[in-house]
Amino acid sequence: MPISKVRMTKKQKLELTWVGKENRPRLEPRILVEDTATSYHAATRVSENDIFDNVLIHGDNLLALKALEADYAGKVKCVFIDPPYNTGSAFTHYDDGLEHSIWLGLMRDRLEILRRLLSDEGTLWITIDDNEAHYLKVICDEIFGRPNFIANVIWEKSDSPKMDSRFFSSRHDHILTYAKDIEAAKITRLNTNEVASHFNRTDEKGRYYYTKPLRAMGSGDDTREARPTMYFALTAPDGSNVFPMRPDGVEGRWRWSPKKVEAEAEKIEWVKGRQGWSAYYRIYADSSTGRPPETIWTHADVGSNRTSKIEIQALFSDVEQFTTPKPERLIQRILELSTKPNDLVLDSFAGSGTTGAVAHKMGRRWVMIELGDHCTTHIVPRLRQVIDGNDQGGISKALDWKGGGGFRYYELAPSLLEKDKWGREVISKDYDAAMLAQALCKLEGFTYDPSDSVYWQQGHSSEADFIYVTTQTLGPEELAALSEDVGEGRSLLILCAAFRGKPEQWPNLTVRKIPNHIRSRCEWGHDDYSLNVANLPQAEAAPKPRQSGLFDDGEGA
Repeated sequence: MPISKVRMTKKQKLELTWVGKENRPRLEPRILVEDTATSYHAATRVSENDIFDNVLIHGDNLLALKALEADYAGKVKCVFIDPPYNTGSAFTHYDDGLEHSIWLGLMRDRLEILRRLLSDEGTLWITIDDNEAHYLKVICDEIFGRPNFIANVIWEKSDSPKMDSRFFSSRHDHILTYAKDIEAAKITRLNTNEVASHFNRTDEKGRYYYTKPLRAMGSGDDTREARPTMYFALTAPDGSNVFPMRPDGVEGRWRWSPKKVEAEAEKIEWVKGRQGWSAYYRIYADSSTGRPPETIWTHADVGSNRTSKIEIQALFSDVEQFTTPKPERLIQRILELSTKPNDLVLDSFAGSGTTGAVAHKMGRRWVMIELGDHCTTHIVPRLRQVIDGNDQGGISKALDWKGGGGFRYYELAPSLLEKDKWGREVISKDYDAAMLAQALCKLEGFTYDPSDSVYWQQGHSSEADFIYVTTQTLGPEELAALSEDVGEGRSLLILCAAFRGKPEQWPNLTVRKIPNHIRSRCEWGHDDYSLNVANLPQAEAAPKPRQSGLFDDGEGA
């Protein structure tokens, strides 16, 4: 049985399928707990544009993405991820496609949340190699919609050939680029100070330009019949009238309307040939809005793996775990194309923290997620150097980076429910009252926003719908008092340890007992959804076929 394939369903939907595709994790929406001792901010403001609300999360990135969803959905302008390429970095053994199927499923789960986090104008950028690029492209088509595919950028990751390669020396990676909504997405054109060679003329002011015929040519609608209003006479330098005539004698049309001709007459240039006068118009280099990015990025333009290793070595002595870091200029190019200052950038496979470092220097807000211990041993020290202005490598000198800003460091809270010594699911002892209220708000879809004056207003789903979480047992007296406080036109969800009485007596109250109310909501106690086979549940072995005996009556033993 093949592990993965493309199939057509009864509804004629083209999709990639693999072992276990139908299995989806029931993620617990954890809360984030700040470690204030690790959070870091500059001692003083360096400029008015300093950004202090950046976020670094240490923990499983699938759980962390779920934790971000309620507050960040629709707010991220650019997602850049550099996931494990599934070539041994994620798995100990790459065995007959089983791990391949697991990788596909875990990437699918993350991409679905990432899409929800993107703004309507947002874009997704994924670096990947040939091993999984084409499967990943099909998954992204399925999740984002094939029309929202923007480009497959080829990045020259190696600046020299590998002479020991058996067949081909691979020198490139892919950067798959998708839009949340192709109609709303914007890719910034590249600015260049160089004048392209086709701007081969200069005017009286020394400005570079080139010319194009003012008569419409080769557009399919370049006749008078197609655009009658664009057929009119222009006055040549000798006073004669010139009409837009095609070489075959058919009446043509001008590119410009009479109004535009009058407004921009100084850009019209006349050339006299054997057949008389011809009108051209000038296109100036300084009026160009830049050039569109191309789909091949050389190491000379954006750096290579060698570049990034040198950058990392300048910051850390121990770089063994970062075998393929990305150069700062590569991330800079992506952020230049997809964001503007103060836009929000997300990287859920932070690695050595390059995305956050580059976004910080470029004045973008950022969120990074990293499961490994190097979140604290490498990323935090790196960002501190950036904030202090001591990191002058990468793009720092080009941007004249002086430091500033800061970030908050968060850990994922433990699972809300844990098992006691009798095997019963109970509220984790690590949760205090405030954490419990915040966690249940997230689980119930409420915004955690405790009121300073009204004790039972701990969160809200609308202007008139609130939530109250308490570990106390509520009796009829307390419920009646709460109902009176809530009043008409408002509603209150109460989650409590226990209650007495009949809550239906108070129509504006909904009373539920915790943890009974939430036990079946999701997977509790699952802390690691990382790309590691050892952390995943093992599939049950298929039963061996039974050997029938001579006197077997067909019944099982």
